[in-house]
Amino acid sequence: MSSPFLYFADERLSQAELSAARLDGHLVELGDAYIPADAVETRELRAGSLRGILGETLAATHLSAAWVHGALHAPPARHTVQRAVSRRLHQVIGRRLLYRDLSVDPSDMMRISGVWVTDPVRTLADLSRIADDEYAQAARLLADSVPGLAAGAMAWLASHGALPNKRSALAFLRGLAAREPGSRGQDDVTR
Repeated sequence: MSSPFLYFADERLSQAELSAARLDGHLVELGDAYIPADAVETRELRAGSLRGILGETLAATHLSAAWVHGALHAPPARHTVQRAVSRRLHQVIGRRLLYRDLSVDPSDMMRISGVWVTDPVRTLADLSRIADDEYAQAARLLADSVPGLAAGAMAWLASHGALPNKRSALAFLRGLAAREPGSRGQDDVTR
């Protein structure tokens, strides 16, 4: 399912033609593709731009999924991916990818523009388990974009047994949930 707004090198135009159109201001880069300069950047276009690197077997996770969901303004330098299929992959994974050889549960993924991406709840749960400022900032922006998402991520973590950094992730997510308008934690802070 390819968008008419996404241009990949050597599909409709050569790399030289795409570069010239970018220099002329007609196209802008979006992930691994180009879009018209006046197109509105959507999650569908961001996800579709990853079609060439994700294919049918990989899912965008962590910062890559956060970018697709709109929590980051620019894609990460290396896309984080996991298997979207249960079978092991025997293909060469490129240097531009941070590959985790774990299969993502189908209930934690969504198909956007023909590629697999972890849903916002799973993405927030994944981001919150990594102690890094970039991941924390992406988690905050993602949580702020969807009311109740932090609570959903806490419930996801609670239902998934032992996971690395689970305790610190739950504490971080409680802090995010408390920032939401109308939450008890937010009301306690304002008193």
